[in-house]
Amino acid sequence: MNLQLKSSIVNPQSSISITGSKSETNRLLLLQALYPNLVLENISNSDDSEVMAIALQNSQLATHNTQLIDVHHAGTAMRFLTAYFATQENREVVLTGSVRMKERPIQILVEALQQLGAEITYEENKGFPPIKIKGKKLTQSKVSLPANVSSQYISALLLIAPKLENGIELTLKGEITSVPYIKMTLALLNEIGVETSFVGNIISVKPLSLIPYPLSLTVESDWSSASYYYSIAALSEIGTEITLSSYKQNSLQGDSTLAEIYKTFGVETIFENNSIRLRKKDNRQPTTDNFELNNSPDIAQTIAVTCFGLGIGCHLTGLHTLKIKETDRLEALKVELTKLGANVLVTNDSLTLEPSSSITENVTIKTYQDHRMAMAFAPLALKVPVIIEEAEVVSKSYPAFWEDLKSIGFTISEL
Repeated sequence: MNLQLKSSIVNPQSSISITGSKSETNRLLLLQALYPNLVLENISNSDDSEVMAIALQNSQLATHNTQLIDVHHAGTAMRFLTAYFATQENREVVLTGSVRMKERPIQILVEALQQLGAEITYEENKGFPPIKIKGKKLTQSKVSLPANVSSQYISALLLIAPKLENGIELTLKGEITSVPYIKMTLALLNEIGVETSFVGNIISVKPLSLIPYPLSLTVESDWSSASYYYSIAALSEIGTEITLSSYKQNSLQGDSTLAEIYKTFGVETIFENNSIRLRKKDNRQPTTDNFELNNSPDIAQTIAVTCFGLGIGCHLTGLHTLKIKETDRLEALKVELTKLGANVLVTNDSLTLEPSSSITENVTIKTYQDHRMAMAFAPLALKVPVIIEEAEVVSKSYPAFWEDLKSIGFTISEL
């Protein structure tokens, strides 16, 4: 499905309700499988979370046969389920996914689990899915892995840790990246009663056998999804306001740094009544902004497109994990922004965009089966008509995205 987007102006006072954070939801779904007394509210309605929930529900069905579980494009589910099934005694599963998923590395996590005693083998190419996991009791408690890898590898280990008889002592070697996502995992563990510590490069998680009574947790709405409305506000007229719910000021999500970053683009964030109100206060003069995004790489696409739409240059760093996402996001950004008339340079961990004064109209944006490519480029419709290819890919994290854009004033037609 290809969509053409146009918009001359956003409704001056718009309001959108966004479902729970995909990152929080997937962590809590795994913890709920380990601790059935956990009750979850406001969970994400994303494809990724649905895949995770179905895989975990199916895992409760006793079987003596090898079970095939297909996570499609869901990278978080692949990492978290690898750790989960490694702990499920007398269960045997094969975890697989899309063609792209089979190109995304899993070896670092597999080797870390093997340090704990897990039995995991590769079905096709070494280091990549599909993988066969024979669940067993993991008796080791000390494990180490490089600190600059995807935080999902680290979180996968931390999430299963309280169910191991001696917990886990995890040593991270080198400079740690994506710290907010690690802290999110630890904070969620703390909320269900698990004792943790994070000192220097060592993370410890103590065992917790059970949660003795029903415990209800409400998932905060997704800050990554909010990023597209920050971009819309930045590209809108002064005075435009967009209210998003449900958010809290002391968020566990690293992408909540949006509130600070988008001040640079004239967008004020007002926290009130479990919501955030985004208000466009002033316009920026073209210049170049530098942002270090080690802790929030998922908003890099949004920021790059915002800068291009404003005619501003930017230099974004800390992006090395973007090369192994749904697509090579750095290369994809370069190709699509260039089609629109931008001058972009990328390296293994950075993107540099030069200031520009014009945007080519009706360019077809290729999404590369990446939900964030579709949503990050959508706000440009405030400047020129754009066409989003395979627009249905947004369901991976935000199924209602196109309907929500229509509700605030975008004209969207199927081609």
